[in-house]
Amino acid sequence: MGCENKEAAALVKKIAGLHAAISKLPSLSPSPEADALFTALVAVCTPPSAAVDVATLGPRARRMRADLVRLCADAEARLEAHCSDALAALDAPLDHLRLFPYHDNYVRLGELEHALLSRHAPDHLAVPARVAFVGSGSLPLSALLLAARHMPDAAVDCFDRCGAANERARRLLLRGNDGGGAASRMTFRTADVEELTHELAAYDVVFLAAPVGVTPEEKARVIAHLGRHMAAGAALVVRSAHGARGFLCPVVEPAEVRRGGFQVLAVHHPDNSEMVYSVIVARKGYLELVPPAVSPPCNCCEVEKARGSVPSTSCHLDAMDEIRRRAW
Repeated sequence: MGCENKEAAALVKKIAGLHAAISKLPSLSPSPEADALFTALVAVCTPPSAAVDVATLGPRARRMRADLVRLCADAEARLEAHCSDALAALDAPLDHLRLFPYHDNYVRLGELEHALLSRHAPDHLAVPARVAFVGSGSLPLSALLLAARHMPDAAVDCFDRCGAANERARRLLLRGNDGGGAASRMTFRTADVEELTHELAAYDVVFLAAPVGVTPEEKARVIAHLGRHMAAGAALVVRSAHGARGFLCPVVEPAEVRRGGFQVLAVHHPDNSEMVYSVIVARKGYLELVPPAVSPPCNCCEVEKARGSVPSTSCHLDAMDEIRRRAW
């Protein structure tokens, strides 16, 4: 136990050093320096050996982590805006989505989320008629991949409280001109999720992006709001984090989802890959009669095993260089 504590302390110290360097950046917008620091941060936080329970951090480390999660959310939004603008400047931008540095990670994440829905939720929720994606951002890659690859008949409504992000997303898909395909089934609405009420009852599945509610209090409030207004039996898919990944994005505990009025069906922690997000699949308004399926620590879903390991985060730098070359 002493050795594990020393390793965890050394890891937190390394993360704190990266936090200090990121905090000194003149801007969180994409740049060679910012790209290198965030790539290094992801590389430190995602190996199987990066075992840190963020719930046990001391006060100083907790403050550092809270600030780092906020910085990561801000940097991700800026990266997506930058890439959305660069892609929209290309001919047939939807044919070049792989230029986004984390494209392959989001492909695998979409496969994982749909596989968990298919495996643990009632059959009709894996082929829904209406889907909401809350926190879709400037580059709505997750929503687009779900509509194109996994939910081919679903109408997908994307919500983001940033009007500029929605304008970028609309422009990208309009420029994409996919001939009446997935993009034609997607809409974009500027709204805070906590301002949505009766509209939420129309959806079979609601996806909650990680940056929606960056503090525990905000996340709990959002989940409780969804629990009050989603239809009974509808599915909620929540992106969370586990272990040292909790320095990159908010951690959502299954107990918090239950308190929101949901039955937790499955919890997945991708501890064997460079994928950042954990996934919680839940269902509104049903008592939890059996324990949820939980992926064992350091054991990835069959979907990930079948597809192999995620590309190294060093690909981030190569992809950013390629985006800059094509855009300018």
